[in-house]
Amino acid sequence: MKDMRMESRVQSAVNKIEARKVQVYYGENHAIKDVDVNIPDKAVTAFIGPSGCGKSTFLRCLNRMNDTIPVCRVEGLIQLEGEDIYDKRVDPVQLRAKVGMVFQKPNPFPKSIYDNVAYGPRIHGLTRNKAELDEVVESCLKKAALWNEVKDRLHAPGTGLSGGQQQRLCIARAIATGPEVLLMDEPCSALDPIATAQVEELIDELRSAFSVVIVTHSMQQAARVSQHTAFFHLGHLVEYGETGQIFTNPQDPRTESYITGRIG
Repeated sequence: MKDMRMESRVQSAVNKIEARKVQVYYGENHAIKDVDVNIPDKAVTAFIGPSGCGKSTFLRCLNRMNDTIPVCRVEGLIQLEGEDIYDKRVDPVQLRAKVGMVFQKPNPFPKSIYDNVAYGPRIHGLTRNKAELDEVVESCLKKAALWNEVKDRLHAPGTGLSGGQQQRLCIARAIATGPEVLLMDEPCSALDPIATAQVEELIDELRSAFSVVIVTHSMQQAARVSQHTAFFHLGHLVEYGETGQIFTNPQDPRTESYITGRIG
C-alpha cells in the first residue's frame, strides 16, 4: 500500500494536469465522454482527430474557456498541480494567467507591439515599474523569437505584422503572465509553410519552460513537435501515449484507421 501511495505521488509530480471522467455537454449534445488523461510537465502533448471529434472542446476545458458559452456544461475532475480548476473558489481570470492560450487565427490586440505583450502583466499587476515591464516585454519577445524583427518598432501596431509574426506576438502575449501551461488551438492552420516551420521550432523551444498542449489537424505536425499524442474520435479519447508509439504501433484499430487515412 505504501509503495502504491508513493507511486501515486511520483506520478502526480510529473503530471501538470490530470483529468478524470470529464464530460462536456452543449445543451443536450454530449460532446466529450469520459475523458481521462495525464498531461506531463515540460513536454508537448498533441491532440489529434477528425474535425468535430472534441479535441478543441476538451482543450478549452483546461482553462475554462467553455465558461464563456452559456449552454456549455463541464463535469468531472480537472486538476492543475493537484488543484481542482473548477472549484468555486478558483477565479477563471487568474486561472487563465496560469494557463495561457493561443488561438487558430492570430488575434493581436489593436495596440502597439509593446502594449500587446505588456497587457497581461499590467492587468495582473505583475511588474512594479516601467523598467520591469520593459524587461518582461523584451524577454517574452525573445522567447517568441520575434525580438530581432520588432525591437526597432515596438510602438508600431501589432496588426501591421505578417501572419506568422502576429502569431508569434500572440505567443509572446500568452507567456507574458508567466503561465505554467500553454494551450495552442491549431496555431499554424492560418500560416504559410515558412511561418509554420518558425512556430513549430518555437514550440519545441517553449517546452523547456512550459507544459504545452497543441490541437492540430496535421498528423505530420503532431509527429514533428510533440512527445505525447492523444487521439480523439466522436467525443472519446480513444488512445493516448508516446507520439512515436501512437504513430508506429497504435493499440486501437480506430487510431490506426485515422493515421492511415481510412477515417478522418
